[in-house]
Parts: sequence; structure tokens; C-alpha cells
Amino acid sequence: MSKKLNLPIRPRRNRQNEAIRSLVRETALLPADLIYPLFIHDKEVDEAIDSMPGCKRWSLDGLLGEVGEARAAGVKAIVLFPAIADHLKTSDAKECFNPSGLVPRVVQAIKKSYPDIAVITDVALDPYNCDGHDGLVVEDEHGQPSIVNDETVHVLCQQALCHARAGADVISPSDMMDGRVGEIRAALDEAGFEDVLIMSYTAKYASAYYGPFRGALESAPKAGDKKTYQMDPANWREALREAELDVMEGADIIMVKPAGPYLDVIRALRETLELPMAAYQVSGEYLMIKSAAADGWIDEEAVMMESLLGIKRAGADMILTYFAKAAAQRLSASHTNL
Repeated sequence: MSKKLNLPIRPRRNRQNEAIRSLVRETALLPADLIYPLFIHDKEVDEAIDSMPGCKRWSLDGLLGEVGEARAAGVKAIVLFPAIADHLKTSDAKECFNPSGLVPRVVQAIKKSYPDIAVITDVALDPYNCDGHDGLVVEDEHGQPSIVNDETVHVLCQQALCHARAGADVISPSDMMDGRVGEIRAALDEAGFEDVLIMSYTAKYASAYYGPFRGALESAPKAGDKKTYQMDPANWREALREAELDVMEGADIIMVKPAGPYLDVIRALRETLELPMAAYQVSGEYLMIKSAAADGWIDEEAVMMESLLGIKRAGADMILTYFAKAAAQRLSASHTNL
């Protein structure tokens, strides 16, 4: 038997059993921290999404059932993403503020069935735009698509008001146009919706991780890319600038998207700002976990929970994740906060 080392400091003492580990645990993940992104369409049947196994384009009845299950597990907020029929997609994206459109009808139905669920709506034009961009598109002098900022913001304000009138609790502009938070805030306040929150996609990167989502909504750009308005993945100081502007313009919650590859940005914003912060575990992150688990290389549930814990530890107060219901059910079943 080797001689005992003279070690007055032994960090392993704090790891010796679950009871001790629970006492010294620094980060807690709760079902209420999770926001559930849900895809909707104007059909009477639910459709599986090939690019996102386990996710569906929900009919209204199917959606209400899914929201009910998530709510039972402790999820308190959902965010809606509409798959819009092709014949409704136009260059002016006017369907986005149709008061009888898909999103307003679904918001009203959810609030009627589950008034205690926080309903968040995505505000951007790509689901409604026949060009597949988050903003209005014109051709520049070289015949290339150019996304116009100020004209787009005007339409986004109409979209935000349409959602607020339907009963949305939170408006979430994901377009990355300059000045849209301030203009949406002013439009909401002027119309009497001072209590409607704005959760801004503050640092939304031009990421390759969005591919499965675009497949789910069939909303990929028809020409060009989104690099003139979404952020360069090489930058983090730029995120601080965007966040400062969003705070000045009246955002209530800021967001980083994607989450996993940008934990440094989440941490930088957490150390700089006092506003609540969301992070979006996007479709590519989700699909990588699902695919690796399907091939038997990883434990899906364990990696799911670890990935969410890492995002929370980096500084996110809330996490948008397609795993929301499954993770909440795991947490509720085990009565353990990870």
C-alpha cells in the first residue's frame, strides 16, 4: 500500500456521492427554462419532417395535444413557426399580417385552450416571402438580390401587431434588420400593447446549422444567402454592439442563435448585460444528436441533457430547443434538476 499523500485540499471530496454533488452543483436546469419550438401548417393532418426526426408539422388539433403534453411536463412557453402554402407566398409577404392567417388563428386557439402558456411568435418574412429571405428583396444594379432594410421593418411592424392582436405574449423578431426592435416597440406601444414582450434575435449568425429547419418550412433563399443581414460566425464583439442597440431600443429578452457553437458569445453577453437571455439550440444541433444516437454512437438522452446543461451554464436563462418536451419529461420523471 503506497503512502498517503499529504493533501489538505482534495476537490474530489465534493464529488464523492450524489447527495454531496447536489449540494455543490452550480447550475440547475428546470422544465420552465425550456421553450418549445413548434412547426404548424394549415392542414388537418400532422406530417413528419424528414430533416428533423421526431418533429412534425402540426395540424391545429395535433398542436393542441402536443402543447398539452409539454405543459404537463412543466414547459411553460412555446414558439410557433409556420409552413405557409406556396400560393400564399408573395414578393411583398403580405400574408404575414393577415388577421385570418395561420399564425393568428393558432395563437387564438392556444390561448383559449391553455391561457397560462406563454405564446411566442416568430416575426420575419422568410415563411411568407416567395424569395425565401427574411426581408423584402429588390434587385441591385448588378441584377443580384438585395434585402432592403427600412421597407422590411415597416412590414415587420404590421406582422408584430397582427400577432399581438391575436393574443401573442411575446414577439420575437428573427430577421436581423437594423432598427426593427425600436420600431416594433413603438408600434406595439402606440397600439396599446405595452405589455407584449419583445424577445429579439440579437446575435443570429449566418450559420450552416439551420439546414434542417429550412427543410421543415421549405423556406431556403431562392437566390443569394443571408450573410448581408445575419452575423459573421467569426465575430463576437459585433454581438455586443447588436445587444447594446437592442437594449436601447426596448428589447425585453435577447437571444443568441445557434447556441452550442456560440457558447463564448452567450458568456460574453451574460457578463455584459443584465437583460434575460435566451439561446436557441437549432435544428442542426438537434439533428446531429438524433442521428448519432440512431446509429448507436451516443446515448441520446444523456447527450441531450448535457448539451442543454452546457447552454444554461454558459449563461442562458432560457433555451429554445426541439428537445423541450423530452427534456422536461425526463426532469419531471426523475424529480432531479440537472
